[in-house]
Amino acid sequence: MMLAEKQYPEYIFSDWEPCHVRLTAYTDYSLRLLMFVAVKDDGLATISEVAEAYGISKNHLMKVAHQLGLAGYVETVRGRSGGLRLAKPAASISLGEIVRRTEQDMTLVPCFDPDNADCAIRSCCGLRRALARATESFFAVLDDYSLADLVKPRSALRNLLAIES
Repeated sequence: MMLAEKQYPEYIFSDWEPCHVRLTAYTDYSLRLLMFVAVKDDGLATISEVAEAYGISKNHLMKVAHQLGLAGYVETVRGRSGGLRLAKPAASISLGEIVRRTEQDMTLVPCFDPDNADCAIRSCCGLRRALARATESFFAVLDDYSLADLVKPRSALRNLLAIES
C-alpha cells in the first residue's frame, strides 16, 4: 500500500499545517530570469528589464545570468540592442534540472550528508529512507515540467511583467 493510500485517524492531522519547501533566492531568480526570457517575443531581455519587472537586484541577476550562461541555458548577445536569450528551446529545459543545478544543498537532515556518520540508527533508519523517497518524488514532479510549461499563459505573463508584444 502506498503512503498516500493509508488511512490515518483525523486527529493526526487536526493541528497539521502544510510544510513549505524553501528554495534559495538564487534558484528563484534563476527560474524568474528564464521565464522572463522565454516569454519575450524577440527572445532578448536585458538584466535591467528583468530586475525592474520583478523588483529584484540587478547585481544578483547579473550573477545568476552569468551562471545560467555557463550552464548553457542562456546566451548573451552583445551590442546596443543586445541582451539575453535562451540558448535552447524552452521545452528542453527541465524545471528539475534547473533546481538541481541551482540548489547547492538539498540535504533534508544531517544524516543525508555522507560525511556525517554520527547517527546511531543510520544503518536501519526508516526516516532516512522515507525522506530520501520524498526528495526523489519532489524532483520527479519537477522533472515533469519544462520551462515551456511554466510560461504557457504567455500573454498573461507578458502583461504582468510589462513586456510589450
